[in-house]
Amino acid sequence: MSRRRLSRVWLEPPAGELWRRVGFHGVRWGLLVAVALFTYALYPVARTFDTPVLEPGEVSPIEVVAPFAYRVPKTAAEITREAGALAATARPVYQYQRAAVDSVTAQVDRLFAALDAERSDSGRVEAARRLGVRLQPEEGGYLGGASRRAAFRRALLRVAGDELVRGVPPSGTIEFELSREVVVRRDGRERVAQRDDVLSFGGYLARRTRFHPDPNSSLGDQVFVKLIHGVFRPTLVPNLEETERLRAELRASVDSIKDVVRANERIVAAHEVVTPEVRDRLVALRAELLRRGEGRAGDLRGAVGQVLTNIAILSIFWVLIQLYRRSVYDDLRQLSALATVFAITVFGAWVNLRFVTEAPELIPIPFAAMLLTVLISGRVAMVAALVLAVLLGTQAAYGGENALYIASLGSVAATLGVRTVRRRSQLLAASGIVAAGFGLAALTVSLRYGWSAPEMGASALRGAVNGLVSAALVTIALPVFEAWARVTTNLTLLELSDPNHRLLRRLATEAPGTYAHSIAMANLCEAACNAIGASGLLARVGCYYHDIGKLRRPQFFVENQGHGANPHDKLKPDVSAGIIRAHVRDGIALAEEHRLPEAVRAFIPEHHGTLEITYFLERARARGALDGADPETFRYPGPPPRSVETAVAMLADGVEEALRVLDDPTPQQVRDAIEHLIEQRIQARQLAEAPLTLAQLDRVREEFVRVLASMYHNRIDYPVASGGITAEWNAASAP
Repeated sequence: MSRRRLSRVWLEPPAGELWRRVGFHGVRWGLLVAVALFTYALYPVARTFDTPVLEPGEVSPIEVVAPFAYRVPKTAAEITREAGALAATARPVYQYQRAAVDSVTAQVDRLFAALDAERSDSGRVEAARRLGVRLQPEEGGYLGGASRRAAFRRALLRVAGDELVRGVPPSGTIEFELSREVVVRRDGRERVAQRDDVLSFGGYLARRTRFHPDPNSSLGDQVFVKLIHGVFRPTLVPNLEETERLRAELRASVDSIKDVVRANERIVAAHEVVTPEVRDRLVALRAELLRRGEGRAGDLRGAVGQVLTNIAILSIFWVLIQLYRRSVYDDLRQLSALATVFAITVFGAWVNLRFVTEAPELIPIPFAAMLLTVLISGRVAMVAALVLAVLLGTQAAYGGENALYIASLGSVAATLGVRTVRRRSQLLAASGIVAAGFGLAALTVSLRYGWSAPEMGASALRGAVNGLVSAALVTIALPVFEAWARVTTNLTLLELSDPNHRLLRRLATEAPGTYAHSIAMANLCEAACNAIGASGLLARVGCYYHDIGKLRRPQFFVENQGHGANPHDKLKPDVSAGIIRAHVRDGIALAEEHRLPEAVRAFIPEHHGTLEITYFLERARARGALDGADPETFRYPGPPPRSVETAVAMLADGVEEALRVLDDPTPQQVRDAIEHLIEQRIQARQLAEAPLTLAQLDRVREEFVRVLASMYHNRIDYPVASGGITAEWNAASAP
């Protein structure tokens, strides 16, 4: 065989293996392509959409020419302001009411008839009050004379007949009209009058001096004013319905177009400072381009270019996952969950754009950042947030460096806020950090571009709303994505660590010795895992459930036997070994029944690995019962530990059980026993598949020594008289 032929045999994989690899990676990168196409479907942007949106005061890097004629619409605030100003020019309509003069005359007659009927001052005061005139006692006395009352009656009738008949509106109406002219409708005719020419109620009241019956008396003038007020009826009434109709017509007549740009007209030249008018033209051009592109993606080259751009941006994250999170990349369920999170974020941004606002503060990237931080890690979530910010910030709909900057800062803040979530309430605190991130972005952008305080506050408020909504959505979505991706988060582990969990309650009551062993082992394992940077919480919870299989036959395990008889004394060694070996199978069955996560379930078989069941193996050898026996009967089914946490659990399990047989363990004995058991596991190749380094193993050993040495410390003797237990008491109480 030639050298070339030999190299091809050794270096080139078989055709079947090659196609398997292509299919393996094709499915995973196909998810990326699907997200890129989905993004393009929501944002159908082609080459012609590449129009910058610059802020006033910026220098345009390029020349922008209108590709077609289009209109620049006014903003809602501008339309509202112009409509209000135009509506204010509408002439208010006033209707003359001739019957009001007759009503005043009749009221004057009733009032003075009531006053004439009374003989006392208090009676006149009460009679006037009933007819709407509030007089003081001295004023009632002032009107005690019949001739004076008659004079005031004639004066009131003359005021009504000479002045009120001219047309007097209600108090406080004509004085506050914005229009300088009013329309007066009288006797079927309509005329336009100057506002200042219409007799107001104040002017009507001032003309009383012409008819005053006692002009030299201050008390008499006070009474006259009260009587005029009491009998007054407006003869010129505003027609509010007609006036509002006229104003509505004027508001509707406001032109919504501010400017018209002709085809091939230069909007801004290169290196030219952008003015507010130029920015309005650029924003209108972008909106028109988007409107024209909704039904069609534009030219083919532009569409392909935009899709490839989306793929290139998303590839940053996919390459990161493939190179540095291979376990996530290999697990299609987890990778599809990640792709779904990306798609949900892109869709949420589109919903925000279509139905809420174009403001980038409401792009839901913080939701994706929080969710991925809890599901995977903060580093992965931070890269995902930045990739999503670039992906959406570079779309024409959100185009502009401000959108990219604001979305990036707020989203990175979200990953920092949920780095270590141990309680669901911490997600609410994380929303505060998101709000702070968006607030910082609003402050810096406002300083650069001269935003007003209300604009900056509105931007920060939108960011705070984004943080709150994202935290709420993560709380809802987290259980769904945990189940989908088969990822065990700290929140799930904390729920499983609750002593009231059904399995733990059963373990505490039905197998108390096993429960105590599990608690002690959990403390030991958690301390060691935390010391080497592994998940101490996962280690603790895994230790809680590692021996749940003993619930089926708790009395066959020595920690649950107390000082009673050992049922294994009556069984053959292979039967006893089978019972001990079966607790692994029973534990897995219980874990599946109670839907324990895979990460916790792994502790059940891996904490024993494939170790021999030495006690019953030696008993079988001593009895010569090994001939013809299946060797696997005296070996745990495995597999060996495949994670750092399960490897530490195997070591902690052996150490915790072995030290129980030492009567008076000294620190040196504890260290020697630990080193012996660890070396034994290494010699048995039980740690060969665990990603545990020698440096980590040394650190685990030291942590075991530290924890166990503090557990087995010496205690002092307390006097028996004070309720203590001494060595002498032990000797005296011995049988």
